[in-house]
Amino acid sequence: MPSRTGARLAAVAEAAGVSLPTVSKVLNGRSDVAARTRARVEQALREAGYVPRSGSRNAPATRIVDVVFDDLVSPYALEVLRGVTAAGSELGTDVVVSRMPEAAPGGPLSPEDQWTHRLKGNGRAGLIVVTSELSLAQVESFERAGLPLVVIDPINLPRTEVASVGATNWSGGIAAAEHLLSLGHRRVAFAGGPVGASCSQARLHGYRAALDNAGVAFDPELVRHGDFGHPAGLEIGNRLLAMENPPTAVFAASDATALGVLEAARRRGLRVPQDLSVVGFDDTMLAGLATPPLTVIRQPLHDMGRVALRTLLKLISGQTLDSHHVELATHLVVRESTAPAADRGAR
Repeated sequence: MPSRTGARLAAVAEAAGVSLPTVSKVLNGRSDVAARTRARVEQALREAGYVPRSGSRNAPATRIVDVVFDDLVSPYALEVLRGVTAAGSELGTDVVVSRMPEAAPGGPLSPEDQWTHRLKGNGRAGLIVVTSELSLAQVESFERAGLPLVVIDPINLPRTEVASVGATNWSGGIAAAEHLLSLGHRRVAFAGGPVGASCSQARLHGYRAALDNAGVAFDPELVRHGDFGHPAGLEIGNRLLAMENPPTAVFAASDATALGVLEAARRRGLRVPQDLSVVGFDDTMLAGLATPPLTVIRQPLHDMGRVALRTLLKLISGQTLDSHHVELATHLVVRESTAPAADRGAR
């Protein structure tokens, strides 16, 4: 005759439409159960009033999620991480920080599956990837393992149904360029991020839309690309300012890039904003510490981190998302790095 507990678990299995071993796997915290199936079982357990014995191996474990960065030390990464960890504290979720893995040595598993198996083996419930490039093979590996994924400001999206969180990059690009155009600048350059980065492309399209709206001809020579770092901004700034007819203003696709442009101007003896206006994008702590303090497009990095974790927890629990992509509003913050072109003689 089955035990009373066994009978209750059998009823849970029937209610969830799964086998009794699957219920046992969920109770034991096993990782080889799909997220949606786990959510159905957990719901059936709650409805049945099942409470695991205190201290038993069946007691539910705290959820652990990975936050994966390309760059762990940038102010951008730190601000996003603050948002993720704040939400984790509120929602009872532990956050582990890691970097994108290097190419793994050969073996029976593909490099993508090696990474996924390591995450699952370490008890990860899902992961958030920040401004990193993902391959289709990686995304498919996560799906096979039932490992939910959310991407913040993706470099690329191998599949449109991948959940992502970003900012209104296009409207931010418009706002940055319109601000410079309103100050009388007509030679406005764009110092962008990687050519394939979706967020940088959206900012570029916003910049071009603002030029079109103002009747200013687009000059492809004024558009340069690099990564989002200070060295790339310095290189782009040097190239732009060495032109025979250089720009009087630069819209940079990140704060770090903008600081590189400021350094390029300083090395040439140019004053900001008297000789060159510069706008950044992000509003990290770098913007306020710059000399002069940067005019920026502020994106809500802290809130982006919070929303990313909340979205991931919905996926982990098997909920259906209303939208696979969430955009949070950006806005212009005017500081001391921009000034009217007439103040120094517009070119």
